Amino acid sequence: MLSPEAHARILSIDGSAALEVPGVRAVLTADDLGVVGGSGRKAEPLARTEVVFAGQPVALVVADSEAAAEDGAELVFVEYEPLPAVVDLEQAILPGAALARIERSADEADVAMHGEAGAGEDDEGTERVSANVIDIVAYAEGDPEQTFAECAAVVEGRFRTSWIHQSYLEPQAAVAWPEGDGGVAVRSSTQATFWTRSDLARVYGLPIPKVRVEAATLGGGFGGKFGVIEPLVVGAALALSRPVRLVFTRSEDFVSASPGPGLVIDLKVGARADGTLAALEGRVLADSGAFSDSSPVGFAGGKLGGAYSFEAWSVRTYGVRTNRPGAGAYRAPLATPTAFAIESLVDELARRLDVDPIELRLRNVPAAGDLRVDGIAWQATGLRETLEAVREHPLWQRRDDLPENEGIGLASGLFPGGRMGASAVCRLDSDGGVTVVSGYVDMSGTDTGVAAIAAEIVGVPLDSVRVVSGDTSEAPQAGVSGGSMVTYCLGSAVALAAADAREQILRYAAQQLEVDQADLEIVDGSVRVVGAPQRELSVAAIGSRLTGFGTSYPPVQGHGTAVPPDLAPSAAAALVRIRVDRDTGRVELLDWVAAQDCGRALNPALVEGQMHGGAVQSIGYALYEELVYDEDGQPLNGSFLTYAIPRIDAVPEIQTLIVEVPAPYGPLGAKGIGESAIVPGAAAISNAIRSATGARLHELPMTPDRVWRSLRSPAP
Repeated sequence: MLSPEAHARILSIDGSAALEVPGVRAVLTADDLGVVGGSGRKAEPLARTEVVFAGQPVALVVADSEAAAEDGAELVFVEYEPLPAVVDLEQAILPGAALARIERSADEADVAMHGEAGAGEDDEGTERVSANVIDIVAYAEGDPEQTFAECAAVVEGRFRTSWIHQSYLEPQAAVAWPEGDGGVAVRSSTQATFWTRSDLARVYGLPIPKVRVEAATLGGGFGGKFGVIEPLVVGAALALSRPVRLVFTRSEDFVSASPGPGLVIDLKVGARADGTLAALEGRVLADSGAFSDSSPVGFAGGKLGGAYSFEAWSVRTYGVRTNRPGAGAYRAPLATPTAFAIESLVDELARRLDVDPIELRLRNVPAAGDLRVDGIAWQATGLRETLEAVREHPLWQRRDDLPENEGIGLASGLFPGGRMGASAVCRLDSDGGVTVVSGYVDMSGTDTGVAAIAAEIVGVPLDSVRVVSGDTSEAPQAGVSGGSMVTYCLGSAVALAAADAREQILRYAAQQLEVDQADLEIVDGSVRVVGAPQRELSVAAIGSRLTGFGTSYPPVQGHGTAVPPDLAPSAAAALVRIRVDRDTGRVELLDWVAAQDCGRALNPALVEGQMHGGAVQSIGYALYEELVYDEDGQPLNGSFLTYAIPRIDAVPEIQTLIVEVPAPYGPLGAKGIGESAIVPGAAAISNAIRSATGARLHELPMTPDRVWRSLRSPAP
């Protein structure tokens, strides 16, 4: 049962009538679930004394059938005392503002230490804010004020982006069941098996070996499937000592999951006369939703500088609690909305300085060792090569020869990437096939890239490689399937495991063929003597011999553990042609060119698929998608009937330009490709609208009514 209130005290919960429904086994409340540890969303699967967003689970009706559970849920009576709902970010941070959460956990840091003493700044120069501000992150370097004074052009603006749902087709789903000696197992649509295991063990006070997590193969998660539903089913299974299954309906998924958050960005950028980006000043309000563990400030501020470096900067990011669901990740978390802001202003600087937009960006490609605005050093990127690929495209060459109301826009984007430790096993089976075992979740076909790495290194055909993702009780340790880390991190571990397996195969073959191991190669599934290919031993024969009775040699099983020494940023650029209907504000997409550096295209079809998917999702970000809440915190578009996403007829033909700048630490030079594909698209559409009409849009999505209004007050 979900709360209809965005903010309220829970006075009482009465499930007696629900228990009279045939088939209803229990009505569980927060006190029944046995949560013992932690804070944040996962430690609050059911609201206990205070609901903090409309759609928050309050009670769980467990029944023999879905129909009985639905009937029972309708009969659970909850008495609420409504409290003011906090929805507006700019109002929420003001001293004296109503609080989005009255009761706060004991271990929650009080970032709003400057109290409720009024607006302005305290003696240390820190802005005074309300207790809704749960996190503040600041980055500074040099003297921005002086540097701005030295700039030939300075532009600034306020940008707003909306809450956005990840829009995966498969809703959140999980089934949990008790296992012997007080343990519990769960199979779910999670993006992270080991991460989920740790969370569940912490929340329910269980030893790690007592929690077993198995992940279903995912078609899509896009950052939204990180432990939302699992605490509910595990708590119920432990409380009732029986299996429990829960699948969110589509409307439940919209209102109760963890969508990507909205931002308010104030940004100022200055450039010198030669086009060098010199100074940046920014203030970001990041909507954290209702939970302290979902503050997105760490993602927002560090990405505000986009794909560039500056001489001086000052950035402050505020994580602000509101009465919305806990903020989650969405593909390239917060890189798309921050790119919308910085790429819009970079385009304006190009106009002010009368410099070609691509040339201006090329002049500011960061060199390895340059600092990002979060103080982390840039690694070498493929941004220059990506921009040069777009510059040569015929669409860019004819940008000045367009009909009225058409425009071409360009934007670049860069996702810094992530890294986690990973491990893998690569074994040779009796049929000569190679099985790769990992604990990563196969999402959107990542197993094909992993298989390609193993096949190339071992020297066997791709179709003879099988990839298996095990549960947490049997699989090697794994990180999360997200953040462009599967190919980069798991792939690195698989490369080591495959090399280990290859070494073992060659060692055995050298003894059997009576040659030096250095004189052997593996080609098309056979070990052969270099220069004498007739002397060979098939990998299938080796697999059969080493797994049967009577062998004197151990089976082939390679092991690999890895954490890449550094990040591998992936650059992307979007080039779009649009037409604007001035009477309606409707934007029609005519052409789309996507360029992306993937390091090495292990599977070109998969790379192109990710580029297509990122482009379409950026179209949704730019023109359609927006989770709307009213002033009372009520969601107004919680289904695909009312939440707009791009239909097939709104998507133009997408041309892809694959750029390969090998990553120094990537497996076979490969980088993660999933994140950066979405980053530049919304900004490119905005820049195209500016080119076509002279109007500069400052809010996503750029819906027809917003475009229409902007046309009445075009940018200078």
